[in-house]
Amino acid sequence: MAILVYGMNHLSAPLAVRERVAFLGDEIPTAVGRLVSVAEIEEGLILSTCNRTEILVSAASERAGGALGAFLSAEKGVTGEELKPHCYTHVEAEAVRHVLRTAASLDSMVLGEAQILGQVKQAYGMAVEAGGVGTVLEGLLQRAFKVAKRIRSETGIARTPVSVAHVAADLAREIFGDLRDNAILILGAGKMSRLAAQHLIGGGVQSVVVASRSFAHATALAGELGGRAVPFDRMLEELERADIVITSTASPQPILGRDQVQRISRSRRGRPLFLIDIAVPRDVDPEVNSIDNVYLYDIDDLQGVARTNLEGRRRETDAAEAIVEGETEAFLAWRRTLEVGPTIVDLRRRIEALGRAELQRHQGRLAALGPEPRRLVEEIVAGITNKFLHPPTVALKHAAQTGFGGLRVRLLREIFGLDGHAEPPARQTTGQERPSRDTAEVTARGGPAPGEG
Repeated sequence: MAILVYGMNHLSAPLAVRERVAFLGDEIPTAVGRLVSVAEIEEGLILSTCNRTEILVSAASERAGGALGAFLSAEKGVTGEELKPHCYTHVEAEAVRHVLRTAASLDSMVLGEAQILGQVKQAYGMAVEAGGVGTVLEGLLQRAFKVAKRIRSETGIARTPVSVAHVAADLAREIFGDLRDNAILILGAGKMSRLAAQHLIGGGVQSVVVASRSFAHATALAGELGGRAVPFDRMLEELERADIVITSTASPQPILGRDQVQRISRSRRGRPLFLIDIAVPRDVDPEVNSIDNVYLYDIDDLQGVARTNLEGRRRETDAAEAIVEGETEAFLAWRRTLEVGPTIVDLRRRIEALGRAELQRHQGRLAALGPEPRRLVEEIVAGITNKFLHPPTVALKHAAQTGFGGLRVRLLREIFGLDGHAEPPARQTTGQERPSRDTAEVTARGGPAPGEG
């Protein structure tokens, strides 16, 4: 039994390659069904995002890595030679570690981002739906969700924003606190403006006005954000009412100068004004920042805060990686106990079958003693069985946790004949018969006893 991860991510492959092997959401359940039908694969899951396509499996052996490459090649029509430079294979401990790090966003393009955990949970749900998740992957994925939660709650890896849009929204909260009574004015209808506005709306802002030289673009963005559009020449009028201004036009020169903003600030009678200038070239004259109660951040300011925050996140990675290491070892120890479980069950069945066979062989004599003595004998047999089974059970579990379970399992199965021996039917006796010499000798030697094989 082996756990493997095969695939590519933003570090190993460019977008042009990643998009060729990406799975659409509705493709995944049926693809997982085909994956687990491969002879060597016992359980399987497919994770496909804009930054990665990975196949996670529990397989019969580590040699299944070749089958995973062939599967992805067949699914996406990409040759093995095309995949080889960009794909990686992680096996056993490294595979487990990779899954835990991925769910915890330690392997993401943006360290500590929250989106990947939701994507892993979605992949898990689709794999469950397709019948691809069994005992091993269920245990691994549940542990991955637990690790992600621990890292977010026990470290500071996700506490500070690292995207420009998110930093802008976070600074607005520092200035205004509760954003529910604040109004946003968006100048220009670019992608970054939309992202910053979405973060602010998520923070509670309810009033949104969009002004753009293209009124059609302003109308479209206002509709997307639940706000209203105004002509661009009403910009200064709206500026008096706004609390937060996001500007991202394509103007070659500043559209807001110091004198304009000074006049607007006086009319606002001390109400703070937060200007987020994410245009290149800049839309707002840097001298505006010298005006009382006016806070101006340009793209370099925001990126500087984002870089500082990212460095803070990186300082938290040691604690996060320590959590991953501990949980990786804990999972592998748990998984090894699964390998000895069937042998423990088989051994118990074999010894219990031997006890039942002996009780059946002497049932005539036991019946003559009456129900109470018979019950006592049955209890004695059960007690001996449990006492006999306790030491090998403990030894097998300990060996599994220390990595020597496989050797002990093979030896024990050979000693007790747990493979390939069927339990013979119990023989009726009159109660006067004694066991044959052959039976007595075999039983005394601990040789093949009635059992299930």
